[in-house]
Amino acid sequence: MLLIILAYLGGVLTILSPCILPVLPFVFARADQPFVRSGLPLLGGMAATFAAVATLAAVGGGWVARANQYGRWCAIVLLAVFGLTLLLPRFADRVMRPIVSAGNRLSNAAQHEGTPGIGSSFLLGVATGLLWAPCAGPILGLVLTGAALKGASVGTTLLLLAYAAGAATSLAVALLLGGRVFAAMKRSLGAGEWIRRGIGAAMLAGVAAIALGLDTGVLTHISAVATGGLEQRLVDTFAPSRVPAVSMTGSANAANTMSATGSAMMRASDTMRPATTPALPVLGQLPALAGAVQWLNSPPLTDQALRGKVVIVDFWTYSCINCLRSLPYVKAWASKYRDKGLVVIGVHAPEFAFERNLDNVRKAVHDLGVDYPVAIDNDYAIWRAFDNQYWPAHYFADAKGQIRYEHFGEGEYDQSERVIQQLLVEAGHADAANVPIGLGGAEERGVQLQPDNADMRSPETYIGFERAEGFASPGGVVQDRAHDYRAPLNPDLNHWGLTGEWSVGAEHATLARPGGEIVYRFHARDLHLVLGPAPDGKPVRFRVTVDGKAPQNAHGSDVAPDGAGTVTGQRLYQLVRQPGDVADHTFAIQFLDPGVQAFAFTFG
Repeated sequence: MLLIILAYLGGVLTILSPCILPVLPFVFARADQPFVRSGLPLLGGMAATFAAVATLAAVGGGWVARANQYGRWCAIVLLAVFGLTLLLPRFADRVMRPIVSAGNRLSNAAQHEGTPGIGSSFLLGVATGLLWAPCAGPILGLVLTGAALKGASVGTTLLLLAYAAGAATSLAVALLLGGRVFAAMKRSLGAGEWIRRGIGAAMLAGVAAIALGLDTGVLTHISAVATGGLEQRLVDTFAPSRVPAVSMTGSANAANTMSATGSAMMRASDTMRPATTPALPVLGQLPALAGAVQWLNSPPLTDQALRGKVVIVDFWTYSCINCLRSLPYVKAWASKYRDKGLVVIGVHAPEFAFERNLDNVRKAVHDLGVDYPVAIDNDYAIWRAFDNQYWPAHYFADAKGQIRYEHFGEGEYDQSERVIQQLLVEAGHADAANVPIGLGGAEERGVQLQPDNADMRSPETYIGFERAEGFASPGGVVQDRAHDYRAPLNPDLNHWGLTGEWSVGAEHATLARPGGEIVYRFHARDLHLVLGPAPDGKPVRFRVTVDGKAPQNAHGSDVAPDGAGTVTGQRLYQLVRQPGDVADHTFAIQFLDPGVQAFAFTFG
């Protein structure tokens, strides 16, 4: 709703642009005519022009998303062109010249038709819409580029129509107030032109950032879906999120804020909900999934393909420990209820830059045994459409396409499965209620074993400087350049440090020379670390110790009892799993080869 309001205001404000001047004489020429027979058809003609553009977007906007990486570059070029039209008026004139020429011909036809009537006024409105293209083109271009990346949808059409309504409102005021508006506009043109150019320069800077890959690096971990503080306050005021706060029990179930700009993009660990199946209200319509850049295990799934199906949408990313621990249950649901009308869709929304790599995701999907459809949401288009804020997040939709239940984080799997059965029964699959609740013979193993939340006192900890907490090496972090670090001698609980020559970036730390270490004082049954090999892809050998000794029977699934292991890919590694009672321990990992990249600790 907020975006529609902003689009409407954008349409209203385009009247302040200098390129509106050629239009106004035609509008004022009919200011003395009856509004119903002259002014209203004129505005209707202009709105019809924008509606035609919206139709073109709905028909042809999806090809860019299907074109994947090629489509990304097409979108970048389009954004650059629209930025230049804002920054350089002469360039805008050349780009829009064919449209303006058509508008002039229609205007002349309308003006020489004779007695002003509804038909000629409507034709003049169409011409006005075309003549306004140098003003409206860049704004419309942004909306259409979004449609290309996200996929055409009803939302796109509503934004365009809201923009058209705003522009029509401006002309209606001009018609009613006549020359007084025209004089006031002249006084505002200088400031409006500088604002226009400033927006164009900012847009080109954004295009350069995207083209250089900053959106997959720095922007990834400050959340590509976050809004600025002012915008977030507006959203909170006019459209409060329907996503509940995550219930956090001390640090054990802490969800971690992903955004540096005010939006909460979180890994959720657990939420408190009633133990029995609640009444299932309608929470909204299931958004379209057209924003995926690619699909795995399935062709793109449309609203029509999902009609009559009960649908679960699972937001996840493959290095997220909370997502991995919920995965056995999601896989079990997909298997047990597939023949009874359930469709499970995994929406892979990356946290780290390496999770945008399709080969990495494809390998993870294979290794994890995920056989249901997976939508690759690298642009966070589906994430935004759901107004999602968490990893993992599960949305349950009925056979009518209505969201009836939501669950954020791990846990309460029995409750979620009862919801599945209830929705399937509503859809006519009465036998779904007879399916036994649970994993159905599947096992939780390795990193997918459920956490020991009762005795976990260490929170998820990031190593990149933008979100790092508890760093205890003497001298602190030196950002974005190689530095020789020393680990703290006796770190406090949940404090950590580096040894050796590391370059600490915003998202991860990279080891420059062999022999570097990471030390962490932790309290949890399991310790995991998200790691990647050297940039050239060469494996990196490592050795783990707990309190200075080989882990033996406390070794994780990616470590031998003597502590040896190898980083072969960009993923989450389980390094410690303690048997018996949990206590404070000092973990250390030494890398025998250079180039390793370390991202984040998680615990279980």
